[in-house]
Amino acid sequence: MSGSIVSAGLRTRVRGMAEPVARGFGRLGLTPNHLTFIGFGIAVVAAVAAAQQAWLAAGLLVLFGGIFDLFDGALARATNKVSKLGAFYDSVFDRWGEGVVYVGIAAGSAAAGFHEGPVLAAAALSSAVMVSYARAKSEGLGFTAGTGMANVGLMPREVRLGILAVGLLLAPVTLFEALPPGVACGGPCDLQGGTLTLALAAIAMGATITTIQRILHVRAQAREG
Repeated sequence: MSGSIVSAGLRTRVRGMAEPVARGFGRLGLTPNHLTFIGFGIAVVAAVAAAQQAWLAAGLLVLFGGIFDLFDGALARATNKVSKLGAFYDSVFDRWGEGVVYVGIAAGSAAAGFHEGPVLAAAALSSAVMVSYARAKSEGLGFTAGTGMANVGLMPREVRLGILAVGLLLAPVTLFEALPPGVACGGPCDLQGGTLTLALAAIAMGATITTIQRILHVRAQAREG
């Protein structure tokens, strides 16, 4: 029913692998909330890199930020500092950070003459927001308690970030001038996005499918109740 690429078992194994590193951060005096804010900072730097068309750097930062996001929750669980406020910070700043990256991509695409980029980034952002909103609203209304909704849907946040990172990492070698055959560029040239186009389009479509899956999941629960 869930249709998720990332199973609950895989999530548990990855969290277990993150715990030793998280404990190391704890020994440095960092708290789970500190790690949450650092993760948001990484996303902001990635957005700035994308806005400057430093696609490779942006991709590396998105990838690193996605991995780093594991550590705040792992540290909270390892040190028995799990709290509602910490969970709130984690959720809000994770989604905020993801949104900021799409804004950076839109700005960088516009500056590079990749005219489809801002539209695709906006579509990916809109769809990603709806995935998170569907979860938040369903849990607020008492459906799929705990972290159950995280396991519902094709493209949760970690999958979106993985696809986005690949699209950005390969963008420098796949962006190309949109010119008729045999015509040389004598000035500013429009660009085609290559893997960045594919990544943003995949996120927009995959996140839309995920939202629909979560709607259907909640509807099934409502009918059972």
